[in-house]
Amino acid sequence: MKLIYSILKNDICVDQKLRHEIPRHMIQKVICSLCNTEQEIQQVCTNCGACMGRYYCGICKLLEDDTSKKQFHCDPCGICRIGGSEKFFHCDRCECCYSVVLKSSHPCVERAMHQDCPVCFEYLFESRKEVIAMLCGHTMHRECLEEMQEHSRYACPICSKSVFDMSKVWEIIDMKIAATPVPPYFADKMVWILCNDCGSNSEVKYHVLAHKCPECKSYNTRL
Repeated sequence: MKLIYSILKNDICVDQKLRHEIPRHMIQKVICSLCNTEQEIQQVCTNCGACMGRYYCGICKLLEDDTSKKQFHCDPCGICRIGGSEKFFHCDRCECCYSVVLKSSHPCVERAMHQDCPVCFEYLFESRKEVIAMLCGHTMHRECLEEMQEHSRYACPICSKSVFDMSKVWEIIDMKIAATPVPPYFADKMVWILCNDCGSNSEVKYHVLAHKCPECKSYNTRL
């Protein structure tokens, strides 16, 4: 199939500066590569009956032979997605599609995916990579979150709230603080802290290792 709208072939032979993306919604006509008949975009050639694509979406003007991607069109999103419609649901408040495993557990944040991934900066709404919702409701690529874990980063890059249940880690810090006496000249020093997890401001005793929020018991705090 040849797209009338296409002027340059977007392949490795084309100079990087000359590459372009085809705005599929603007495509009106195609040419059948078998019989060379120009026609309105559709799945089956009107002249020779050849199938132009095993998957066809008349809204997105998308033709695709590889159906192993399990493409489906989401009407509220207005785009085609991959992965199988049975594995996703559309959240009207978040205005995006999530995995069905998050249907009853994800925190709703308006237009949650209508932003770039805070790690790799790819636009999440149209990304083909798996996107997850963190405890705070913000979204990012799963692989980017896993990369953060590898570098011991456990807070949301956007709001700084803890991404995981950190209770076990807080217990370890409790033991480290108990085993680390404060120097005498800091014994009575008090400081104000802001908890990134619950948002409360508190006055606590200063310690060289960390400061615990008296409200939620989190060590995800800052002076």
